[in-house]
Amino acid sequence: MAAERMVVIGGDAAGMSAASQARRLRGPEELEIVAFERGHFTSYSACGIPYWVGGDVPGPDDLIARTPEEHRARAIDLRMRTEAMEIDVAGQRVRVRDLADGTESWTGFDKLVVATGARPVRPPLPGINAPGVHGVQNLDDGQALLDALGATEGRQAVVVGAGYIGVEMAEALLKRGYRVTVVYRDDQPMATLDPDMGRLVQEAMAGMGITTVGGTAVTGIRTGADGRVRAVVTDAAEYLADVVVLGIGVEPETALARAAGLPLGPHGGLLTDLAMRVRGHENIWAGGDCVEVFDLVSGSTRHIPLGTHANKHGQIIGANAGGGYAIFPGVVGTAVSKVCDLEIARTGLREKDAHRAGLQYVTATIESTNSAGYYPGAAFMTVKMLAERRTGRLLGTQIVGREGAAKRVDIAAVALTAGMTVEAMTTLDLGYAPPFSPVWDPVLVAARKATTTVRKAGV
Repeated sequence: MAAERMVVIGGDAAGMSAASQARRLRGPEELEIVAFERGHFTSYSACGIPYWVGGDVPGPDDLIARTPEEHRARAIDLRMRTEAMEIDVAGQRVRVRDLADGTESWTGFDKLVVATGARPVRPPLPGINAPGVHGVQNLDDGQALLDALGATEGRQAVVVGAGYIGVEMAEALLKRGYRVTVVYRDDQPMATLDPDMGRLVQEAMAGMGITTVGGTAVTGIRTGADGRVRAVVTDAAEYLADVVVLGIGVEPETALARAAGLPLGPHGGLLTDLAMRVRGHENIWAGGDCVEVFDLVSGSTRHIPLGTHANKHGQIIGANAGGGYAIFPGVVGTAVSKVCDLEIARTGLREKDAHRAGLQYVTATIESTNSAGYYPGAAFMTVKMLAERRTGRLLGTQIVGREGAAKRVDIAAVALTAGMTVEAMTTLDLGYAPPFSPVWDPVLVAARKATTTVRKAGV
């Protein structure tokens, strides 16, 4: 009996995790695995690029979890610099192009995994593609930016966008000795937080020497006689720049899936079932940044491009495609980041998310310290909680502070997943010692205040 063939489009976290897991379950005599990757690298951490640019990580090799050669040694036919051009769903085949010589060919499949990732938002503005304007989506982008930083005489950088990538790149450029201006459309940086918490981030960034310009839209990039970037132009002013980094965000890379007629959600990502199988297609799976995930708190789908999800998706897909069984029930929207020594974390819903979901809620915000107040080096953190008005169910948590602040959000992430109320959270048996926490951990202090607020609001 001939082996089945599993074709994987995309050679990063989701795609190669799926291929590797399927290979663990089924040998090459049962399952042939062919993977196509259009880039130069595979199985790498895009999340680590800002820390490589900033000098915390020595080089790109440190960000690569597994090389093409290592995948091939595991009997995975990984073909680099090969781009998928078309999916023929009815014919169960994929048309690919060899980017080295331009030749095209068809490859049939019994099982297909779509792991095409996400693409950076690059608005069609004048000068947006000028030399000196950089995205940071892959390792090639990171190397191009580092090369530009090394060759640029001026020391003025502008970051467009103040989400996770924007603030992380602002830190990286600051470490490289640049004067950094961050321009963003929202009133406060980190739109993944509520505005009152984003304001704390803005104040901290200003204290670090980063200029922040909120509530403004970029209208174009001004270039010099040599065609290189000279300034970022907004609807209110112009900001000189020797280097521009785009941190506006990403969108699901689903043009291939759309053309094939595969189902997409409201955010443009592929829709899957609990087994990560594309809805309505028995032999096609999808995972990573190209899919939408189910939000366990709001009950809707969201696009959350994170490596944690992508690797889990790959494991689920590989298990199911390899003959096993696994499901991905959903997420609560946990994410952490930092800019210099400021840690930023969120999980669950923001106020506008709760309002959009039709939930009535109360909020509670407290200020505490990361360790006992008398312990040397104790630093402040702010914790904000959202709880459902009638039930007291935890809806979301945001934390901004110094060392030890960000990972505390994991307490809330577990509580959200378990459907706990803020009152139930107050009895959690968390670790305590003066170097690590006050007697009442800041998360529990916020839960206590939220419990009181829920009671006052009435049942």
